[in-house]
Amino acid sequence: MPEQLDYATISEIFHRFHEADPVPVGELDYMNAFTLLVAVALSAQATDKGVNRATAELFKVADTPQKMLDLGEEGLIGHIKTIGLFNSKARHVMKLSRILVDDYGGEVPSSRAALSSLPGVGRKTANVVLNTWFRLPAMAVDTHIFRVSNRTGIARGKDVVAVERSLEDHIPAEYQLNAHHWLILHGRYTCKARRPACPACLIRDLCPYEDKTV
Repeated sequence: MPEQLDYATISEIFHRFHEADPVPVGELDYMNAFTLLVAVALSAQATDKGVNRATAELFKVADTPQKMLDLGEEGLIGHIKTIGLFNSKARHVMKLSRILVDDYGGEVPSSRAALSSLPGVGRKTANVVLNTWFRLPAMAVDTHIFRVSNRTGIARGKDVVAVERSLEDHIPAEYQLNAHHWLILHGRYTCKARRPACPACLIRDLCPYEDKTV
């Protein structure tokens, strides 16, 4: 794996990302903080497109924790049964909806600790909500970001938490808010796992990855 890149190179990488896509957005559909939280929780081991298809009708009838409770677990399953692990995900969504109603006045909390304490919500999901809804420079490290960070030398780490900390340490402040979206989109469409699209990569000349494709 490449060594950690220096400040000037990382700055240029994110300058290019910004020039190419000044306002990057995630690909999950949502209406508010609660629907974003549910969508991200449902997206584990599933595609964003698959989740969007399932939630298109769900969020019309259950866009708040109380409405989700009113819908009930079986009603929820009816909407998300096309998503992998739908039974366990439905249980988690119902439990977190109950906690939000009982302990948070029906509102989604804005701290990582509170979010991560909810059933089915891990650190990555919490960081997505903090970044996307609350506009905090949180780094939600998924498989795409983990791969891109280590492959390019933007951030090094043996696990997702180490990469998260390294991204926070090395990405210039002016790019941190949108870095999560730039990296995940780059990993999803360009810096792919099996065969990265190096000829089309806008940071090819800055990337020290040795096994570039041609």
